[in-house]
Amino acid sequence: MTPSFEIVIPTSGRSSLRALIVRLAELGISPECIRVVEDRERRGPAHARNVGWRAASADWVVFLDDDVLPGEGWVELLERDLEASGPDVAGSQGRISVPLPQDRRPTDWERNVQGLETALWATADMAFRRSVLEELGGFDERFPRAFREDADLGLRVVDSGRQILQGERRTTHPVGPHRFWTSVLRERGNADDALMSALHGPRWHLRAGASVGRRKRHLATTAAGGAALMALLLRKRRLAVALAGGWLAGTGEFAWARIEPGPRTPREVAEVVATSAAMPAAASFWWAVGLARARNAEPLRRPVEAVLLDRDGTLVVDVPYNKDPGRVEPVRGARAALDRLRGAGIRTAVISNQSGVGRGLVTEEELAAVNRRVEELLGPLGPWLVCPHAPEAACNCRKPSPGLVLRAAAELGVDPSRCAVVGDIGSDVGAALAAGARPVLVPNEKTRREEIEAAPEVARNLDEAVDLLLGGRR
Repeated sequence: MTPSFEIVIPTSGRSSLRALIVRLAELGISPECIRVVEDRERRGPAHARNVGWRAASADWVVFLDDDVLPGEGWVELLERDLEASGPDVAGSQGRISVPLPQDRRPTDWERNVQGLETALWATADMAFRRSVLEELGGFDERFPRAFREDADLGLRVVDSGRQILQGERRTTHPVGPHRFWTSVLRERGNADDALMSALHGPRWHLRAGASVGRRKRHLATTAAGGAALMALLLRKRRLAVALAGGWLAGTGEFAWARIEPGPRTPREVAEVVATSAAMPAAASFWWAVGLARARNAEPLRRPVEAVLLDRDGTLVVDVPYNKDPGRVEPVRGARAALDRLRGAGIRTAVISNQSGVGRGLVTEEELAAVNRRVEELLGPLGPWLVCPHAPEAACNCRKPSPGLVLRAAAELGVDPSRCAVVGDIGSDVGAALAAGARPVLVPNEKTRREEIEAAPEVARNLDEAVDLLLGGRR
Protein backbone atom coordinates (compact mmCIF):
# COMPACT_ATOMS: atom_id res chain seq x y z
CA MET A 1 0.00 0.00 0.00
CA THR A 2 1.41 3.40 -1.01
CA PRO A 3 1.80 5.69 2.03
CA SER A 4 -0.43 8.74 2.04
CA PHE A 5 1.11 12.21 1.85
CA GLU A 6 0.18 15.87 2.10
CA ILE A 7 2.15 18.81 0.72
CA VAL A 8 3.06 21.83 2.87
CA ILE A 9 4.23 25.02 1.17
CA PRO A 10 5.41 27.90 3.40
CA THR A 11 5.23 31.23 1.60
CA SER A 12 5.98 34.89 2.15
CA GLY A 13 3.73 35.85 -0.74
CA ARG A 14 6.16 35.46 -3.65
CA SER A 15 4.62 35.49 -7.11
CA SER A 16 6.32 32.17 -7.91
CA LEU A 17 3.77 30.40 -5.70
CA ARG A 18 1.15 30.58 -8.44
CA ALA A 19 3.34 28.67 -10.91
CA LEU A 20 3.94 25.96 -8.32
CA ILE A 21 0.22 25.53 -7.61
CA VAL A 22 -0.48 25.31 -11.34
CA ARG A 23 2.25 22.67 -11.74
CA LEU A 24 0.87 20.58 -8.87
CA ALA A 25 -2.59 20.73 -10.46
CA GLU A 26 -1.09 19.60 -13.78
CA LEU A 27 0.49 16.66 -11.96
CA GLY A 28 -2.90 15.62 -10.63
CA ILE A 29 -2.45 16.64 -7.00
CA SER A 30 -5.80 17.21 -5.30
CA PRO A 31 -6.19 20.64 -3.63
CA GLU A 32 -7.17 18.84 -0.41
CA CYS A 33 -3.62 17.45 -0.25
CA ILE A 34 -1.96 20.89 -0.40
CA ARG A 35 -1.51 23.20 2.58
CA VAL A 36 -0.19 26.68 1.81
CA VAL A 37 0.89 28.50 4.96
CA GLU A 38 1.40 32.23 4.56
CA ASP A 39 3.96 33.67 6.98
CA ARG A 40 2.07 36.91 7.56
CA GLU A 41 3.77 37.70 10.86
CA ARG A 42 7.25 37.07 9.41
CA ARG A 43 8.00 34.39 11.99
CA GLY A 44 10.02 32.40 9.49
CA PRO A 45 9.63 29.25 7.39
CA ALA A 46 10.26 26.96 10.38
CA HIS A 47 7.13 28.30 12.04
CA ALA A 48 5.10 28.11 8.82
CA ARG A 49 6.16 24.50 8.20
CA ASN A 50 5.24 23.57 11.77
CA VAL A 51 1.79 25.06 11.31
CA GLY A 52 1.39 23.06 8.11
CA TRP A 53 2.48 19.62 9.28
CA ARG A 54 0.58 19.88 12.56
CA ALA A 55 -2.62 20.41 10.59
CA ALA A 56 -1.87 17.40 8.35
CA SER A 57 -3.12 13.89 8.95
CA ALA A 58 -1.28 11.87 6.29
CA ASP A 59 1.56 9.43 6.99
CA TRP A 60 4.08 11.64 5.21
CA VAL A 61 4.42 15.42 4.91
CA VAL A 62 6.17 16.74 1.80
CA PHE A 63 7.69 20.19 2.13
CA LEU A 64 8.15 22.29 -1.00
CA ASP A 65 9.53 25.81 -1.28
CA ASP A 66 7.19 28.29 -2.93
CA ASP A 67 9.63 28.93 -5.80
CA VAL A 68 10.23 25.36 -7.05
CA LEU A 69 8.68 23.37 -9.91
CA PRO A 70 8.34 19.58 -9.56
CA GLY A 71 9.46 17.68 -12.65
CA GLU A 72 7.65 15.25 -14.94
CA GLY A 73 6.44 12.12 -13.19
CA TRP A 74 7.07 13.72 -9.81
CA VAL A 75 4.01 12.23 -8.14
CA GLU A 76 4.71 8.68 -9.29
CA LEU A 77 8.37 8.94 -8.31
CA LEU A 78 7.44 10.45 -4.92
CA GLU A 79 5.07 7.55 -4.21
CA ARG A 80 7.82 5.13 -5.21
CA ASP A 81 10.34 6.90 -2.96
CA LEU A 82 7.99 6.74 0.03
CA GLU A 83 6.91 3.16 -0.58
CA ALA A 84 10.55 2.05 -0.71
CA SER A 85 11.30 3.72 2.66
CA GLY A 86 11.76 1.15 5.39
CA PRO A 87 10.72 1.67 9.03
CA ASP A 88 14.13 3.16 9.89
CA VAL A 89 13.79 5.80 7.14
CA ALA A 90 12.37 9.08 8.45
CA GLY A 91 12.86 11.29 5.40
CA SER A 92 13.10 11.25 1.62
CA GLN A 93 14.91 14.05 -0.19
CA GLY A 94 14.11 15.05 -3.75
CA ARG A 95 16.81 15.77 -6.31
CA ILE A 96 17.15 19.52 -6.85
CA SER A 97 18.22 21.03 -10.16
CA VAL A 98 19.18 24.70 -10.49
CA PRO A 99 19.16 25.77 -14.17
CA LEU A 100 21.99 28.16 -15.07
CA PRO A 101 22.59 30.25 -18.21
CA GLN A 102 24.26 28.33 -21.01
CA ASP A 103 25.73 31.33 -22.82
CA ARG A 104 27.95 32.66 -20.02
CA ARG A 105 29.58 31.84 -16.70
CA PRO A 106 27.26 31.90 -13.66
CA THR A 107 27.29 34.93 -11.39
CA ASP A 108 28.23 34.78 -7.74
CA TRP A 109 24.54 34.74 -6.78
CA GLU A 110 23.73 31.97 -9.26
CA ARG A 111 26.56 29.81 -7.95
CA ASN A 112 25.25 30.39 -4.43
CA VAL A 113 21.78 29.08 -5.35
CA GLN A 114 23.35 26.20 -7.27
CA GLY A 115 24.62 24.89 -3.94
CA LEU A 116 21.12 23.48 -3.36
CA GLU A 117 21.92 20.72 -5.83
CA THR A 118 24.37 19.11 -3.40
CA ALA A 119 22.91 20.28 -0.09
CA LEU A 120 21.87 17.64 2.43
CA TRP A 121 18.29 17.70 3.72
CA ALA A 122 17.21 20.81 1.81
CA THR A 123 13.50 21.44 2.36
CA ALA A 124 13.07 22.72 -1.19
CA ASP A 125 11.73 19.16 -1.72
CA MET A 126 11.80 17.04 1.41
CA ALA A 127 9.36 14.47 2.80
CA PHE A 128 9.25 13.47 6.48
CA ARG A 129 7.15 10.94 8.33
CA ARG A 130 4.63 12.91 10.35
CA SER A 131 5.15 10.58 13.33
CA VAL A 132 8.84 11.53 13.40
CA LEU A 133 8.02 15.23 13.23
CA GLU A 134 5.66 14.76 16.18
CA GLU A 135 8.28 12.87 18.17
CA LEU A 136 11.08 15.37 17.54
CA GLY A 137 8.99 18.53 17.75
CA GLY A 138 9.29 19.52 14.10
CA PHE A 139 11.37 22.49 13.03
CA ASP A 140 13.13 24.62 15.64
CA GLU A 141 11.58 28.08 15.40
CA ARG A 142 14.65 29.67 16.95
CA PHE A 143 15.97 29.62 13.38
CA PRO A 144 14.09 32.63 11.95
CA ARG A 145 15.37 32.42 8.37
CA ALA A 146 15.34 29.88 5.56
CA PHE A 147 18.80 28.83 6.68
CA ARG A 148 20.03 25.97 8.88
CA GLU A 149 16.55 25.06 10.14
CA ASP A 150 16.64 22.10 7.74
CA ALA A 151 20.14 21.03 8.83
CA ASP A 152 19.10 21.22 12.49
CA LEU A 153 16.12 18.92 11.93
CA GLY A 154 18.23 16.61 9.77
CA LEU A 155 20.82 16.20 12.51
CA ARG A 156 18.13 15.50 15.10
CA VAL A 157 16.60 12.87 12.82
CA VAL A 158 19.97 11.17 12.25
CA ASP A 159 20.81 11.38 15.96
CA SER A 160 17.55 9.55 16.71
CA GLY A 161 18.90 6.55 14.77
CA ARG A 162 16.91 7.07 11.57
CA GLN A 163 17.90 7.69 7.96
CA ILE A 164 17.15 10.37 5.37
CA LEU A 165 17.53 8.92 1.87
CA GLN A 166 17.89 10.52 -1.53
CA GLY A 167 14.82 9.83 -3.67
CA GLU A 168 14.46 9.62 -7.44
CA ARG A 169 11.96 12.46 -7.97
CA ARG A 170 13.34 15.67 -9.44
CA THR A 171 12.46 19.29 -8.77
CA THR A 172 13.68 22.46 -10.44
CA HIS A 173 14.68 25.44 -8.30
CA PRO A 174 15.06 28.59 -10.47
CA VAL A 175 17.70 31.07 -9.40
CA GLY A 176 15.27 33.93 -8.92
CA PRO A 177 16.00 37.66 -8.64
CA HIS A 178 18.24 39.31 -6.08
CA ARG A 179 19.14 42.82 -5.05
CA PHE A 180 22.51 44.54 -5.00
CA TRP A 181 23.09 44.01 -1.26
CA THR A 182 21.45 40.57 -0.94
CA SER A 183 24.78 38.82 -0.33
CA VAL A 184 25.52 41.18 2.57
CA LEU A 185 22.08 40.70 4.11
CA ARG A 186 22.51 36.94 3.90
CA GLU A 187 25.41 37.19 6.34
CA ARG A 188 22.77 37.20 9.07
CA GLY A 189 22.94 33.44 8.68
CA ASN A 190 26.14 33.51 10.72
CA ALA A 191 23.95 33.99 13.79
CA ASP A 192 22.18 30.74 12.91
CA ASP A 193 25.55 29.01 12.56
CA ALA A 194 26.38 30.08 16.10
CA LEU A 195 23.12 28.51 17.30
CA MET A 196 23.96 25.33 15.39
CA SER A 197 27.32 25.16 17.17
CA ALA A 198 25.64 25.59 20.54
CA LEU A 199 23.06 22.87 19.82
CA HIS A 200 25.14 20.34 17.88
CA GLY A 201 28.78 21.07 18.67
CA PRO A 202 31.46 23.03 16.79
CA ARG A 203 31.91 20.34 14.12
CA TRP A 204 28.22 20.11 13.25
CA HIS A 205 28.85 21.23 9.68
CA LEU A 206 30.95 18.15 8.94
CA ARG A 207 28.07 15.88 9.93
CA ALA A 208 25.53 17.96 8.02
CA GLY A 209 27.63 18.33 4.88
CA ALA A 210 27.39 22.11 5.22
CA SER A 211 29.86 24.87 4.51
CA VAL A 212 30.52 27.62 7.04
CA GLY A 213 32.27 29.73 4.40
CA ARG A 214 35.28 31.88 5.16
CA ARG A 215 34.48 32.75 8.75
CA LYS A 216 38.06 32.67 10.06
CA ARG A 217 39.28 34.84 7.19
CA HIS A 218 36.35 37.22 7.63
CA LEU A 219 37.14 37.58 11.32
CA ALA A 220 40.80 38.28 10.53
CA THR A 221 39.92 40.83 7.84
CA THR A 222 37.45 42.58 10.13
CA ALA A 223 39.96 42.62 12.98
CA ALA A 224 42.56 44.21 10.71
CA GLY A 225 40.12 46.89 9.57
CA GLY A 226 38.95 47.65 13.09
CA ALA A 227 42.50 47.81 14.40
CA ALA A 228 43.46 50.14 11.54
CA LEU A 229 40.71 52.56 12.54
CA MET A 230 41.78 52.40 16.16
CA ALA A 231 45.43 53.06 15.26
CA LEU A 232 44.35 56.00 13.13
CA LEU A 233 42.39 57.47 16.03
CA LEU A 234 45.48 57.08 18.21
CA ARG A 235 47.51 58.85 15.49
CA LYS A 236 49.74 55.85 14.89
CA ARG A 237 49.79 56.31 11.16
CA ARG A 238 52.39 53.73 10.19
CA LEU A 239 50.60 51.06 12.16
CA ALA A 240 47.30 52.20 10.70
CA VAL A 241 48.66 51.97 7.16
CA ALA A 242 50.05 48.46 7.79
CA LEU A 243 46.78 47.24 9.27
CA ALA A 244 44.77 48.86 6.49
CA GLY A 245 46.99 47.03 4.02
CA GLY A 246 46.05 43.77 5.71
CA TRP A 247 42.36 44.64 5.47
CA LEU A 248 42.74 45.61 1.81
CA ALA A 249 44.62 42.40 1.01
CA GLY A 250 41.96 40.26 2.68
CA THR A 251 39.15 42.12 0.96
CA GLY A 252 40.86 41.97 -2.42
CA GLU A 253 41.54 38.25 -2.19
CA PHE A 254 37.90 37.64 -1.22
CA ALA A 255 36.58 39.78 -4.06
CA TRP A 256 38.75 38.04 -6.66
CA ALA A 257 37.69 34.61 -5.39
CA ARG A 258 34.11 35.65 -6.21
CA ILE A 259 34.91 37.46 -9.48
CA GLU A 260 37.27 34.99 -11.12
CA PRO A 261 34.74 32.15 -11.83
CA GLY A 262 32.01 34.57 -12.88
CA PRO A 263 31.08 36.43 -16.08
CA ARG A 264 33.20 39.47 -15.04
CA THR A 265 30.76 41.96 -16.50
CA PRO A 266 31.07 45.55 -15.24
CA ARG A 267 27.85 45.21 -13.21
CA GLU A 268 28.92 41.90 -11.68
CA VAL A 269 32.40 43.20 -10.82
CA ALA A 270 31.03 46.40 -9.26
CA GLU A 271 28.55 44.47 -7.14
CA VAL A 272 31.10 41.91 -5.97
CA VAL A 273 33.72 44.53 -5.10
CA ALA A 274 31.26 46.63 -3.10
CA THR A 275 29.73 43.71 -1.23
CA SER A 276 33.09 42.05 -0.60
CA ALA A 277 34.15 45.13 1.34
CA ALA A 278 31.09 44.86 3.59
CA MET A 279 30.59 41.11 3.94
CA PRO A 280 33.48 40.28 6.33
CA ALA A 281 32.33 42.88 8.85
CA ALA A 282 28.68 41.80 8.48
CA ALA A 283 29.61 38.14 8.92
CA SER A 284 31.69 38.89 12.01
CA PHE A 285 28.97 41.06 13.54
CA TRP A 286 26.24 38.46 13.09
CA TRP A 287 28.51 35.68 14.34
CA ALA A 288 29.07 37.68 17.53
CA VAL A 289 25.34 38.36 17.85
CA GLY A 290 24.61 34.67 17.39
CA LEU A 291 27.15 33.65 20.02
CA ALA A 292 25.54 36.02 22.52
CA ARG A 293 22.04 34.78 21.77
CA ALA A 294 23.01 31.10 21.83
CA ARG A 295 25.02 31.31 25.02
CA ASN A 296 22.43 29.37 27.07
CA ALA A 297 20.69 27.57 24.21
CA GLU A 298 19.32 24.14 25.02
CA PRO A 299 18.23 21.34 22.66
CA LEU A 300 14.66 21.62 21.44
CA ARG A 301 12.28 20.00 23.86
CA ARG A 302 9.99 17.27 22.65
CA PRO A 303 6.43 18.57 22.41
CA VAL A 304 4.02 17.60 25.13
CA GLU A 305 0.97 15.44 24.54
CA ALA A 306 -1.31 17.18 27.04
CA VAL A 307 -1.50 20.58 28.72
CA LEU A 308 -3.08 20.89 32.16
CA LEU A 309 -4.27 24.42 32.90
CA ASP A 310 -4.97 26.24 36.11
CA ARG A 311 -8.26 28.18 36.05
CA ASP A 312 -8.12 31.36 38.13
CA GLY A 313 -5.41 33.79 37.07
CA THR A 314 -4.42 31.59 34.13
CA LEU A 315 -7.50 31.05 31.98
CA VAL A 316 -9.76 33.65 33.56
CA VAL A 317 -9.24 36.76 35.65
CA ASP A 318 -9.00 35.72 39.30
CA VAL A 319 -12.15 36.57 41.25
CA PRO A 320 -11.71 35.08 44.75
CA TYR A 321 -14.35 32.44 45.55
CA ASN A 322 -16.34 33.37 42.46
CA LYS A 323 -19.82 31.80 42.31
CA ASP A 324 -21.31 34.11 39.69
CA PRO A 325 -20.92 32.99 36.03
CA GLY A 326 -21.52 36.60 34.98
CA ARG A 327 -18.19 37.62 36.54
CA VAL A 328 -16.15 35.18 34.45
CA GLU A 329 -13.69 37.11 32.26
CA PRO A 330 -11.07 35.29 30.14
CA VAL A 331 -7.52 36.55 30.32
CA ARG A 332 -6.37 38.32 27.20
CA GLY A 333 -5.52 35.97 24.34
CA ALA A 334 -6.71 32.84 26.15
CA ARG A 335 -9.11 31.68 23.44
CA ALA A 336 -6.54 32.09 20.64
CA ALA A 337 -3.86 30.25 22.64
CA LEU A 338 -6.22 27.37 23.39
CA ASP A 339 -7.27 27.19 19.74
CA ARG A 340 -3.61 26.76 18.83
CA LEU A 341 -3.32 23.81 21.20
CA ARG A 342 -6.49 22.25 19.78
CA GLY A 343 -5.26 22.82 16.23
CA ALA A 344 -2.03 21.01 17.08
CA GLY A 345 -3.93 18.05 18.49
CA ILE A 346 -2.77 18.69 22.07
CA ARG A 347 -5.23 17.43 24.67
CA THR A 348 -6.12 19.70 27.57
CA ALA A 349 -7.59 19.52 31.07
CA VAL A 350 -8.20 21.97 33.90
CA ILE A 351 -6.71 21.40 37.36
CA SER A 352 -7.88 23.89 39.96
CA ASN A 353 -7.79 24.41 43.71
CA GLN A 354 -11.28 25.53 44.83
CA SER A 355 -11.09 25.74 48.60
CA GLY A 356 -14.21 27.92 48.61
CA VAL A 357 -16.24 24.71 48.46
CA GLY A 358 -14.55 23.23 51.52
CA ARG A 359 -14.92 26.52 53.37
CA GLY A 360 -18.62 26.74 52.62
CA LEU A 361 -18.27 29.88 50.52
CA VAL A 362 -19.19 28.27 47.18
CA THR A 363 -21.54 25.35 46.56
CA GLU A 364 -20.68 22.57 44.14
CA GLU A 365 -23.57 23.67 41.92
CA GLU A 366 -22.26 27.24 41.82
CA LEU A 367 -18.75 26.00 41.01
CA ALA A 368 -20.10 23.86 38.17
CA ALA A 369 -22.03 26.84 36.74
CA VAL A 370 -18.88 28.98 36.73
CA ASN A 371 -16.89 26.20 35.05
CA ARG A 372 -19.56 25.82 32.38
CA ARG A 373 -19.31 29.55 31.68
CA VAL A 374 -15.53 29.25 31.29
CA GLU A 375 -16.03 26.63 28.59
CA GLU A 376 -18.73 28.70 26.90
CA LEU A 377 -16.19 31.51 26.51
CA LEU A 378 -13.04 29.49 25.82
CA GLY A 379 -14.29 26.32 24.15
CA PRO A 380 -14.01 22.71 25.35
CA LEU A 381 -11.21 22.20 27.82
CA GLY A 382 -11.36 18.48 28.49
CA PRO A 383 -11.82 16.99 31.95
CA TRP A 384 -12.03 19.22 35.01
CA LEU A 385 -10.10 18.06 38.05
CA VAL A 386 -10.92 20.15 41.12
CA CYS A 387 -9.67 20.03 44.68
CA PRO A 388 -12.61 21.26 46.82
CA HIS A 389 -10.81 20.89 50.14
CA ALA A 390 -9.76 23.62 52.52
CA PRO A 391 -5.98 23.91 53.08
CA GLU A 392 -6.19 22.44 56.59
CA ALA A 393 -7.65 19.20 55.18
CA ALA A 394 -4.10 18.15 54.23
CA CYS A 395 -5.34 16.26 51.16
CA ASN A 396 -3.07 14.96 48.42
CA CYS A 397 -4.96 16.70 45.62
CA ARG A 398 -4.50 20.34 46.58
CA LYS A 399 -1.67 21.87 44.57
CA PRO A 400 1.32 21.83 45.11
CA SER A 401 0.60 18.15 45.83
CA PRO A 402 0.64 16.08 42.63
CA GLY A 403 -2.82 14.52 42.95
CA LEU A 404 -4.67 16.64 40.39
CA VAL A 405 -1.86 16.33 37.83
CA LEU A 406 -1.71 12.55 38.18
CA ARG A 407 -5.50 12.18 37.95
CA ALA A 408 -5.70 14.44 34.89
CA ALA A 409 -2.90 12.54 33.14
CA ALA A 410 -4.66 9.25 33.88
CA GLU A 411 -8.00 10.50 32.52
CA LEU A 412 -6.30 11.72 29.35
CA GLY A 413 -4.33 8.49 28.98
CA VAL A 414 -1.00 10.34 28.94
CA ASP A 415 2.11 9.69 30.99
CA PRO A 416 2.68 12.60 33.42
CA SER A 417 6.16 13.11 31.94
CA ARG A 418 4.50 14.04 28.62
CA CYS A 419 2.21 16.58 30.29
CA ALA A 420 2.76 20.28 30.92
CA VAL A 421 1.17 22.31 33.68
CA VAL A 422 0.48 25.97 32.98
CA GLY A 423 -0.34 28.16 35.95
CA ASP A 424 0.25 31.53 37.53
CA ILE A 425 1.66 30.73 40.99
CA GLY A 426 4.27 28.57 42.63
CA SER A 427 1.84 25.84 43.70
CA ASP A 428 1.13 25.09 40.03
CA VAL A 429 4.86 24.69 39.40
CA GLY A 430 5.25 22.56 42.52
CA ALA A 431 2.44 20.21 41.52
CA ALA A 432 3.97 19.73 38.08
CA LEU A 433 7.43 18.98 39.45
CA ALA A 434 6.04 16.60 42.07
CA ALA A 435 4.22 14.63 39.37
CA GLY A 436 7.12 14.63 36.92
CA ALA A 437 5.37 16.99 34.48
CA ARG A 438 6.76 20.10 32.79
CA PRO A 439 5.82 23.38 34.49
CA VAL A 440 5.37 26.70 32.70
CA LEU A 441 4.64 29.75 34.84
CA VAL A 442 2.61 32.60 33.36
CA PRO A 443 2.91 35.33 35.99
CA ASN A 444 0.39 38.08 36.70
CA GLU A 445 0.27 40.90 39.20
CA LYS A 446 -0.41 38.44 42.04
CA THR A 447 2.57 36.19 41.31
CA ARG A 448 5.37 36.65 43.84
CA ARG A 449 8.85 37.53 42.64
CA GLU A 450 10.41 34.49 44.29
CA GLU A 451 7.93 32.24 42.47
CA ILE A 452 9.03 33.69 39.13
CA GLU A 453 12.72 33.29 39.95
CA ALA A 454 12.23 29.66 41.03
CA ALA A 455 10.21 28.58 38.00
CA PRO A 456 12.09 26.43 35.42
CA GLU A 457 10.23 28.10 32.53
CA VAL A 458 8.41 31.42 32.45
CA ALA A 459 6.20 32.82 29.69
CA ARG A 460 4.84 36.35 29.50
CA ASN A 461 1.38 35.20 28.44
CA LEU A 462 -0.54 32.12 27.35
CA ASP A 463 0.40 32.58 23.71
CA GLU A 464 4.10 32.52 24.58
CA ALA A 465 3.52 29.48 26.79
CA VAL A 466 2.00 27.69 23.80
CA ASP A 467 5.08 28.65 21.75
CA LEU A 468 7.24 26.90 24.31
CA LEU A 469 5.05 23.83 24.50
CA LEU A 470 4.81 23.40 20.74
CA GLY A 471 8.58 23.39 20.50
CA GLY A 472 8.96 26.90 19.16
CA ARG A 473 10.53 30.07 20.48
CA ARG A 474 12.18 30.01 23.89
